[in-house]
Amino acid sequence: MKKIAVVGAGIIGSCTAWSLLKRGYQVELFDKDAPMAHTSQSSSKLLHGGLRYLETGQFKLVHKALQARQFWLEQAPHLCHQLELLFPIYQGIGRPRWQIGTATKLYDVLAIGSGFPKSRWLSASETLLRNPNLSSQNLLGAYSFYDAQMDDYQLGLWVIEQIQNLGGMIHTKRPVKDLSQLPNFDAIVNATGPWVMHLRQQQAAKLAIEMDWVRGSHILVDKPLNQALMLPIPNEKRIFFVLPYHGQTMIGTTEIRQNQPESEPASDKEIAYLLESYNYYHQQQLTTQDVCKTFAGVRPLLKDAINPSNSTREWAFETVGNVLHVYGGKWTTAQIQGEMACEELLKCLN
Repeated sequence: MKKIAVVGAGIIGSCTAWSLLKRGYQVELFDKDAPMAHTSQSSSKLLHGGLRYLETGQFKLVHKALQARQFWLEQAPHLCHQLELLFPIYQGIGRPRWQIGTATKLYDVLAIGSGFPKSRWLSASETLLRNPNLSSQNLLGAYSFYDAQMDDYQLGLWVIEQIQNLGGMIHTKRPVKDLSQLPNFDAIVNATGPWVMHLRQQQAAKLAIEMDWVRGSHILVDKPLNQALMLPIPNEKRIFFVLPYHGQTMIGTTEIRQNQPESEPASDKEIAYLLESYNYYHQQQLTTQDVCKTFAGVRPLLKDAINPSNSTREWAFETVGNVLHVYGGKWTTAQIQGEMACEELLKCLN
């Protein structure tokens, strides 16, 4: 029986280990801390196709992600659920109504067969009925569309349970700083997310991929919210979310490039940025005193854009010797990526 080491117990590494175990391989999963300790528990808590990725032509990724949502809903319905989001349209602010309408209809087409309701237009009065705190000035209405929401940490731990049930070994507090620490494995998967280059740079082959480290910060306000929102950042092309989460309101995210993979805490500037964006659209204003918690995580993106908002959430694989390096990816499609990583690894095992 082939023996495989997977380094990195985030959601991508864990889904890869799970896939390998289902195919009958002996798998050991290593992490320098604990499963889901970093990026994988610092997401926007959405299982989503990525409506904004349509604007940069990432149709293939959006289609995969829209279909992937249903996998998680079927496998772990106690940890995720369908979520209706509204995208309010204001006269003279952000993208025009026709553009968002076209995007949501394309979202519907790419989601065919996934079991989610279709998008629809709501009038201004219907929109305010759903969220009375929204500013009514110049409000034309909103597009309603569906994605899913999860508890990323608990759903990640559910994947860890599947690994353990299949006999996989999990080593916590076991950093792998050098590939020579794993001499007795037939193959190694480097799925360390933001830290992927630490092991890759130990191999002499020319680097094929460059990574972008982008911090995304969120704030939590201890107020309940009935209706999830997706809104454009004022005077920018970026969007942000206002989401109900465990009885609170979650606002995020930012996109700040870093020059190293370790996540820094949400800065005062980021907190002010998110509060200002929220207050632009809401009658009841929030201040820093309303923020009860912040969290931030670093997304490892494939580096191909000057603006991190345009970086792809796709993934890539590179095999060097008996080591498979996994670059990029996103939470929603982690199970698909894990299966594809397994297929790539089998090429060098056979």
